[in-house]
Amino acid sequence: MKKDQVLKNAFAMPLYRPSYPRGPYRFINREFFIVTYETDMDVLKEVVPEPLQVTEPVVKFEFILMPDSTGFGSYVESGQVIPVKFKNKVGNYTHAMYLNDDSPIAGGREIWGFPKKLADPNLQVVKETLLGTLDYEGCRIATATMGYKHQELDKKKIFKAFMSPGYLLKIIPHVNGKPRICELVEYVYEDLKIKGAWSGPAEISLFAHALAPVSELPVRKVISAVHVVSDLILPYGRVVYDYMK
Repeated sequence: MKKDQVLKNAFAMPLYRPSYPRGPYRFINREFFIVTYETDMDVLKEVVPEPLQVTEPVVKFEFILMPDSTGFGSYVESGQVIPVKFKNKVGNYTHAMYLNDDSPIAGGREIWGFPKKLADPNLQVVKETLLGTLDYEGCRIATATMGYKHQELDKKKIFKAFMSPGYLLKIIPHVNGKPRICELVEYVYEDLKIKGAWSGPAEISLFAHALAPVSELPVRKVISAVHVVSDLILPYGRVVYDYMK
């Protein structure tokens, strides 16, 4: 292969038949179960990187079912998101994500900097209960439950909340082990359509694990929970802060 062809084809690894195709990445019937809970402010300040600012002692624990996603297929994802501010703009910092599909792990980490690790999350309806679970290497580390579609929510309010920017800390090491890329990335959903949104009584329990420390952001009180079905596009992001400079 000629050198110019290498550069032309160098989108992702491996060079020949990479782990994921080029975007845009459209998600159909993407289903969210999000439990918002109160936690310790001091702990949040320890894990959220500057120049992001923590504004309240709140964590959003997400379970996301993605049955139809361009290039990534069908998979489930779970993780913790922290409300933040960046230059007086309200957004959400993704602290940790766990999912069960190699392609979106590779793409999410390499393109945007999503902090993804391989695990076994699940989201399902069991009789009258919406059930989200997260197992890491055979250990249960999160269980969340909500009454199924007890109260319908205003789709316009949910749309506005989902259009807040997301923030990620992208880290790519150099071949010498030092950081080659260390930057804050911002992204915003495109072509978002809220098909349905509901709430209900909810609870969540977190359990300790050395390599998946979700319980280090402890649950003090459940604030609310939402169940959302949507279509959306996850576009490429933009760098808003470069730690290397």
